[in-house]
Amino acid sequence: MKRDYPDHPFVGVGVCVMRPRGEAGFGGGEVLLGQRGQAPGRGIWTLPGGGQELGETIEAAARRELAEETGLDVGPLELAAVADVLRRDAAGRVQFHYTIVDFCALWAGGTARSGDDLADLRWVPLAGLDPFAPDAETRRVILRSARLLGLAG
Repeated sequence: MKRDYPDHPFVGVGVCVMRPRGEAGFGGGEVLLGQRGQAPGRGIWTLPGGGQELGETIEAAARRELAEETGLDVGPLELAAVADVLRRDAAGRVQFHYTIVDFCALWAGGTARSGDDLADLRWVPLAGLDPFAPDAETRRVILRSARLLGLAG
């Protein structure tokens, strides 16, 4: 499928996987961030995810992508946000257009391992996001997810 200079937007899915930090959640929570290994966005830290396939529900896509990218299991998925990623080239033509459906969920098992689309994976304390420089939209999804999952005030 042609992803750059598309004829229509592509549907993507992200999963904000979180877990309590410390005993009984003391100290807030941690979020799983992945460093993109491929364009667009190679090298940036973001939420794991990928594209929805034809005939696949959005929740099934979220679970499949999460398993492929991280090897983790999560509990129930909760809708956290929907966002558009729209990038234009110097001439103003649409180079990339994704509609991203972000879910959040609590980690339920497994050891995080990077799949083929991610160069690295890290559990990051909510208070320690700055060194990973998530963009404003990713930060919004993380903080909203922490509230939805009861890991932040």
